[in-house]
Amino acid sequence: MAQEDQLKKLISHCKEYGFIFPSSEIYDGLAAVYDYGQNGVELKNNIKEYWWKFMTRLHQNIVGIDAAIFMHPKTWEASGHVGAFNDPLIDNKDSKKRYRADNLIEEYRDKLQAKIDKEVEKAAKKFGESFDRAQFVSTNARVLEVQKQIDELTERYDRALNANDLNELRQIIIDCDIVCPISGTKNWTEVRQFNLMFKTQLGSVSEEASTIYLRPETAQGIFVNYLNVQKTGRMKIPFGIAQIGKAFRNEIVARQFVFRMREFEQMEMQFFIRPGSEMEWFKYWKEMRLRWHKTLGFGDDHYRYHDHEKLAHYANAATDIEFKFPMGFKEVEGIHSRTDFDLGQHQKFSGKKIQYFDPELCQSYTPYVIETSIGVDRMFMSVLSGAYTEEQLETEGAKDSRVVLKIPAALAPVKAAVLPLVKKDGLPELAEKLMKKLMLRFNCQYEEKDSIGKRYRRQDAIGTPFCITIDHQSVEDNTVTIRYRDSMKQERVAIDAVSDIIAKDCDINNLLAQLQD
Repeated sequence: MAQEDQLKKLISHCKEYGFIFPSSEIYDGLAAVYDYGQNGVELKNNIKEYWWKFMTRLHQNIVGIDAAIFMHPKTWEASGHVGAFNDPLIDNKDSKKRYRADNLIEEYRDKLQAKIDKEVEKAAKKFGESFDRAQFVSTNARVLEVQKQIDELTERYDRALNANDLNELRQIIIDCDIVCPISGTKNWTEVRQFNLMFKTQLGSVSEEASTIYLRPETAQGIFVNYLNVQKTGRMKIPFGIAQIGKAFRNEIVARQFVFRMREFEQMEMQFFIRPGSEMEWFKYWKEMRLRWHKTLGFGDDHYRYHDHEKLAHYANAATDIEFKFPMGFKEVEGIHSRTDFDLGQHQKFSGKKIQYFDPELCQSYTPYVIETSIGVDRMFMSVLSGAYTEEQLETEGAKDSRVVLKIPAALAPVKAAVLPLVKKDGLPELAEKLMKKLMLRFNCQYEEKDSIGKRYRRQDAIGTPFCITIDHQSVEDNTVTIRYRDSMKQERVAIDAVSDIIAKDCDINNLLAQLQD
């Protein structure tokens, strides 16, 4: 299936089954803004719980906060966002459409990489088990030619970004014959910088109001609270501060569904350490965060690292964890060694001493920081992308199909569906009794409408791991049929055992147990 078709199917499925809706849809919507529906909000909350418990329960030296969205304007001067939080913008004069220049170049590079992947795929089919990928990519003339183009482009592109050379970025677009996807022309404007922060006014009268910003990241709320948490919590280095919250960026081109939005949610943890130990801790968090992702069971081939060659001015190491989305491998989480830049800047701009006295060294210093930053919305999209499955079935000689979301049971929005076979003979009453018991522990649904097969399909489509059917035998012997989503296997179990069966797979602590050191 083409990448574009995969993404369209995912978007359609999300709307049809109550995961994500376009915001303000009755007014024709608002570009790149989305609302989470009844199933979407449950999945999103479960993802946040999985992250929060991993950070604050499995690490005794990590605590959480919830900082305000509005912050003093000097915060963003100190962090560099006022002066340097920009994207390179370019317009096509014919289509009047606006693009990020770096995105155009990176997409062109991805197309070159796709050519290599296609050659490798063809060769793998041709040679079968004897295929040696490493040897093929290092010897095949066509692959080597395309790889040379990628390497030369990357070197030139990185040089332009590092030098903030906007003219060179435009020239790369021209030289690579990159055209506007709408007009198909190369009639480009000059590249210019565009600040991504949203401004607003704080105060009741506009003339007296002061300009403040909607925060573009949650990290600064952690940094300005470093002393508060360290002193009140009597925290000793190394320690971390975690936070989940909304952030806002006036993206030039917000697209690819919830992958890039103007209002989004972040899960960030800043880990404060002794200077000189940053590479050790960077390695630790890089490996630990990938384990957290892989524990969900989507397969190792869905993840990869992307180490940064071009580093932000505050960093001395950075890597992304990329997930295989419908549109290819894209960043879902970043791990950065931020040195002492942030605390140092806030110390400078505030005039307050922000240091840590290390009793082992008997000296004070500004701590270094390792950051892990993950987008909740991107994580949500990665879970749905990995879970979305179309299956062809053969039932009693007849062909059938189903769409199923194989969401990890602990994250599934609905854990179980209680389904009376018919709406009579005491079955609804028994089903409601079981429902009342289960709903104290799990988010469950009760369904009577349509045939049992149609109800199974609806629950498959929202990712419900268990369907419990109450039939006439249930009235006689207090047993029910439990159906497992992924295998569609059915078994007869005692009605009193249902709750424990669900808990065994759906307890989020079972995921966390796999991550304990």
